[in-house]
Amino acid sequence: MAKIALLGKAVNTCGDLPAVGSIAPDFTLVNDKLADVTLNTFVGKKKLLNIVPSLDTPTCAASARKFNETAASMKNTEVLVVSADLPFAQGRFCEASGLKNVVTLSTFRSSFANDYGVNIVDSVLAGLTARAIIVIDEENNVVYTELVAEVADEPDYASAVAAL
Repeated sequence: MAKIALLGKAVNTCGDLPAVGSIAPDFTLVNDKLADVTLNTFVGKKKLLNIVPSLDTPTCAASARKFNETAASMKNTEVLVVSADLPFAQGRFCEASGLKNVVTLSTFRSSFANDYGVNIVDSVLAGLTARAIIVIDEENNVVYTELVAEVADEPDYASAVAAL
């Protein structure tokens, strides 16, 4: 169980992020067409997982926009924005924000949050995901992780991109 904070108050997750050097756990998430997407969907590509509680918050929206800008220049890399939002809401957010370089994926119908240790288990955010970045290489090895200590803070963009 990892400890993070929500506006300075202690919050717990269900576990820890996958360890750097480990093989990323497989996942099944739901895309904007309500189709299941797995880790193997992105075989042979680098993956940057931008895990956020909800795109309906300013900090989550900011990180999705920032990685959308960065993704335009990344070769052989998929930027996956993972949240508990329903795929319909994710699609509306991307359309309204003009995001075309990221793939939004929902934890709807998924054990992802538990498998990746980001499920918030207490506080008003229980059931949402903690804010985290995970970079996975072409062979599905975890090469970088960041569990953002304060849910309201943005991740370390430069370190995440450098890990690619």
